[in-house]
Amino acid sequence: MVLTVQNCIEIVKEDEKVICQSSRLPYYPLVVKRAKGAIVEDLDGNQYIDLLSSAAAANIGHSHPKVVAAIIEQAQEFVHYTPVYMYHEPLVKLAKELVDITPGNFRKKVVFGLSGSDANDGVIKLARAYTGRSKIITYIQSYHGATYGALSMSAISTSMRIKVGPLVPDIHHIPYPDCYRCLFGKNEENCNMECFTFLENAFKYYIPIEEVAAIVIEPIAGDAGIIVPPKRYMDRLYSLCKEHEILFVSEEVQQGFGRTGKWFGIEHFNIQPDMIVMGKSIASGLPLSAIVAREEIIESLGTPGHLFTTGGNPIACRAALATIEVIREENLIDSAKELGAYTKERFIKMKDKYPLIGDVRGLGLSIGVDLVKDRLTKVKDRNAAAKVCYRCWEKGVLVTFFSNNVLRIQPPLVISREQIDKALDIIEESIMEYIEGSIPDEVLEVAKGW
Repeated sequence: MVLTVQNCIEIVKEDEKVICQSSRLPYYPLVVKRAKGAIVEDLDGNQYIDLLSSAAAANIGHSHPKVVAAIIEQAQEFVHYTPVYMYHEPLVKLAKELVDITPGNFRKKVVFGLSGSDANDGVIKLARAYTGRSKIITYIQSYHGATYGALSMSAISTSMRIKVGPLVPDIHHIPYPDCYRCLFGKNEENCNMECFTFLENAFKYYIPIEEVAAIVIEPIAGDAGIIVPPKRYMDRLYSLCKEHEILFVSEEVQQGFGRTGKWFGIEHFNIQPDMIVMGKSIASGLPLSAIVAREEIIESLGTPGHLFTTGGNPIACRAALATIEVIREENLIDSAKELGAYTKERFIKMKDKYPLIGDVRGLGLSIGVDLVKDRLTKVKDRNAAAKVCYRCWEKGVLVTFFSNNVLRIQPPLVISREQIDKALDIIEESIMEYIEGSIPDEVLEVAKGW
């Protein structure tokens, strides 16, 4: 199947002339014309089943009628007046909703921003202001954003750091509990939580524990390849934080708002974090972020410690309120759980047939399919991921990869069983065509990926 994408290609050529290419991670020349639900249409009229949800920023699907109506209604009243100086009702209503849906039996408050990146910057400020300590601990392979604080917290790509240092000081990275590719060469039978021992040794030898303000962890490591940590690790980490008065921060920018079959990923571990970081799907793709934290943490930062002229925009707030309403009314959290289990099972059946698939993991509709050259060595097969994604696009499915080799399966939560079945059939066809060698190497010049 060969798509006609001439109009798309022309726009891509123009894009290369005027858009900074360091802001691009290209997979294929898709130029979006319109999108509805789980279907995306390009400039040439081709339609695609979306398994990416705009990088998990469209959990309730594209252009949901309730969100569109909320945006139009608010835009007709007023577009923006900065809440830095004044007040508006949608901001207060949204803050109340976020306090309600986030875990934690304590008084909470909210601070708003524009993106997950600036929210992670805010975490650094709040943690240091509240504790009076300087050190922040995050994880190897974590991605928290592209602003200086978020970039400093991230440890996923040296190309992000080249030429831009020095970064924010006193941020330290430790191994994420990756049970498939254990950095310590362990497996389930002989694991003694060496990844946690690494943290304990860091405290013993070079990171004074009394200087640590916060530990920031994704409850599912997204861009690392959808890695789900063992509950016993999370329990020990939480206990350690409580014992030493270290703030436990759940970074939910990618995994929040129903994506994992819970409102937030951390709920799978029955943990009440001191702070929750959110962005992406909070407003169905409009620029909005938030930190929800214990009241005393939020109020520890003096004015004007974390504010933005266009932060908490009323249109974005109305979109977020509509998003929360849709998740509730359409039972999308249950849908994510049920359809996610079905989708995962289908990939597991593919794994039984194709040695190319080394691992299938995830929670809800946040699933990673790990492609390997050899199941024993678990060497990542980046070319396979790039070629499979490109061929899927050619056949009408939008799927990407990250961590060099992991297919990213994060469709809108409104996707139908029929749509997911068709998309999975196309993925399997594309895997077979890769194995047969029928996908040309030329696609690797386009599918650079992440």
